[in-house]
Amino acid sequence: MNNKIIVFIIAFIFCTRISAQNLYVGTNYHPHDDKNLEKIKKDISLMKDANFKVVRMGHLAWDSYEPTEGNFDFGWFDSVMDMMNKAGIKVILDIAIRPAPIWLHHKYPSIDVVDANGYRMYPNHRYMEDVGDPMYQKYALRFANEISRRYANHPALLAFGIDNESGDGPISYSETVRQRFISWLQNKYISVDKLNAAWAGQRWSRRIGNFEEIGLPISGSIIGAPERILDFRRFISDEVNGMLFKVIEVVNRNAPKALLNTNAWYYSPLKYINYADIAYSGKMTREGCGFYPGASLTSNWGLMDALFGISRIQFESKNPFWCSEFTTMTAVPGSIRKSAYATLMYGNQMICGWTWQSMHGGEEQYLEGMLDWDGIPNRKYDEYKQIASEFKKISKFFPYKLKPEVGMAFSFPSQIASASFPEQHQSQLQSCFNLCYYRNLDSRIVDISKSHLNYKLLFVPGLAVMDSVTADKIRKYVSDGGTVVMTSNSAIVDETGKVFSSTRPGRLSDVFGIRVANYEETEALNELSRKSYTGKKLEISYKGQFLDTESSRFDVIYTKGANVLANLTSLDKDYPIVTCNKYGKGQAYYVGLPANKGILDFLFDDLIKELSIKKGPEVAKGVMARYIDNKHILYLNTSNEKKLIMIPTKAKGLLSGRHYDNAIQLEPFEPEFIELE
Repeated sequence: MNNKIIVFIIAFIFCTRISAQNLYVGTNYHPHDDKNLEKIKKDISLMKDANFKVVRMGHLAWDSYEPTEGNFDFGWFDSVMDMMNKAGIKVILDIAIRPAPIWLHHKYPSIDVVDANGYRMYPNHRYMEDVGDPMYQKYALRFANEISRRYANHPALLAFGIDNESGDGPISYSETVRQRFISWLQNKYISVDKLNAAWAGQRWSRRIGNFEEIGLPISGSIIGAPERILDFRRFISDEVNGMLFKVIEVVNRNAPKALLNTNAWYYSPLKYINYADIAYSGKMTREGCGFYPGASLTSNWGLMDALFGISRIQFESKNPFWCSEFTTMTAVPGSIRKSAYATLMYGNQMICGWTWQSMHGGEEQYLEGMLDWDGIPNRKYDEYKQIASEFKKISKFFPYKLKPEVGMAFSFPSQIASASFPEQHQSQLQSCFNLCYYRNLDSRIVDISKSHLNYKLLFVPGLAVMDSVTADKIRKYVSDGGTVVMTSNSAIVDETGKVFSSTRPGRLSDVFGIRVANYEETEALNELSRKSYTGKKLEISYKGQFLDTESSRFDVIYTKGANVLANLTSLDKDYPIVTCNKYGKGQAYYVGLPANKGILDFLFDDLIKELSIKKGPEVAKGVMARYIDNKHILYLNTSNEKKLIMIPTKAKGLLSGRHYDNAIQLEPFEPEFIELE
């Protein structure tokens, strides 16, 4: 038989194996806790009874496979994989390169994290390793090679998980980190003169005489100037992402057809890396995260925040999303099911509960799973079982493919640069996300420098750092007919982190037709904390309407060709606060306030009409909805009140089995998936 035909058949069989299931419901499972095969058999039987189709295993468990250096013990896990396969349950097998085993820390102390005061920290918590350390990487990649090679062709394998929560864990300030940072800076700047120019070395007599004089700036501290902090955080991010790419390369070499997934909590406040580098590479074939909306059923703030988490990890990937961890630990009755249906509207394909059984030890021993501590299933198990049963009915119509016409700009450098602002970049980004959430509109979070910007409307919320590539792409986007809305704290500094000496918004003042001068504070800084601001209520006049909002600051705007659409009218004088400038075939709006629901609500509604942005299904407030295709609509009542929804024709409920005649009454917190006649 022709070799090409053989390769095609193998690829077809593998792809059929991994794509036969359109929706997955399952659990995170920790057989390494006691390796009791009899108990594992009972657990798998319960999983089958619940119609679970996937488990995620192996995370945080490096030393369960390599208890001592070079002594790999996979025999016990072979049996677990075989039992999962026999039960028809697929496996996401995490390659647990963190935390590193204690024996590795003792062999190479350079792996240890050193705090900002120079103290070496004992690794008594997870994620206590310096990921950039060469010896750590050598052993982590060796482990990745061993486990991926062993299970590459196992029939139970669905995907390999590449690390876990890569943005979490403390930053190390060791001497070895400093030396690697110096090398990174030498590669970037080549000469000390260029480094001093980028870092404003003339300020406060901080010139660098040679690269060896470089120290480590500390975020949130007077020890480091913003330019230096920005470069240091870029360096840390590059090291973390570089390690992820190395692991991906190893896995692709051993298992070239395997799907790759990760629980990408890149925005942990401890480290916060630039996950856009991974997402836009296309190498992580299933973006993923932990979905934890909090315990409440009646409040939607936690749900909205968790959905924002999906969007900020998915970026513009068209692949299905996987919630590789899903709320179990603190979920009140009904909240898991509510969250599960909400995620379907954001392209999610997997509900993998964290965790299977309440743990008997460690930091999470008091957090509840689907089984109680004695191994007896509880109410949460039943709720996941219900979700699995319902998803089976509608699986063939999912995962949902988003059809976004609205983009929202994310910038890792802007998040770092805005750390001391009253409104950080990610807070403004979330406010724009919320605008689309409330309107049941698909949207995408984008890195402008990497995006094709195929959107009718682009929000640029607090994009503090404006590099030349991003500025050029915004300019072209507007010139070619796009509409952009930029909010305050945008285009303040260049790519080095220095404030523009040219007219702001930097590199784009002509596109927006304005000059942003200084900012004014509406209330004094809290002198006790020196941090918090009390935002004053402001009145805005917009198209004959008077609107109320709050902000601690606003931009002082001078027009240079732009039209003023709104003014602040409640201060010492009227201040232009929303402007619009025609540029080329498009238009550029500037809002001199941080993104929030105040003025943006009204401006967004006007732009939806003007740009003919397609709306979601017409529903009552508190109902999420999406057109899955031309004949199918998914609804979710997120409120504690009954909701009446009008539909264009007769329909059948594929979840409930009911028949509807032009209207649906949704009970509190209930979903429905209808097929139109």
